[in-house]
Amino acid sequence: MAYPTLLPTSRAFNAGDWPIKTFRAQNGAEVRILYGSNRTGMQLELQYQNITDANADLFLTHYNEVRGTYGTFALPATGAKGGWTGNDSSIDVTGTGNNWRYAEAPTVQAVKPGVSSVTIKLVGVL
Repeated sequence: MAYPTLLPTSRAFNAGDWPIKTFRAQNGAEVRILYGSNRTGMQLELQYQNITDANADLFLTHYNEVRGTYGTFALPATGAKGGWTGNDSSIDVTGTGNNWRYAEAPTVQAVKPGVSSVTIKLVGVL
């Protein structure tokens, strides 16, 4: 099963950084070496407010299928970034080499019978 394509009601994105190593000499001179061409350490928190329990179950099912925080997966272009009207490269959650894994188990909060809110926390991996 692929990651659900529901549009999130809110999104928090941390762009991470490129892998850099800094070396400092005794006199304070600094040399920085770039060790890759892709950002690492991206974080994405998605909230899906007031969705049906059946839709909330889609996230729990996906979490189980990828073996929790172990497996990696691609995000659908129409899902996690849906509603974003800025530059596509600013929040590149579906770019080449960008896969994701769960940072923790999805949090499901019951709003009323048949309606729940889900919070998903993801970590970007190469």
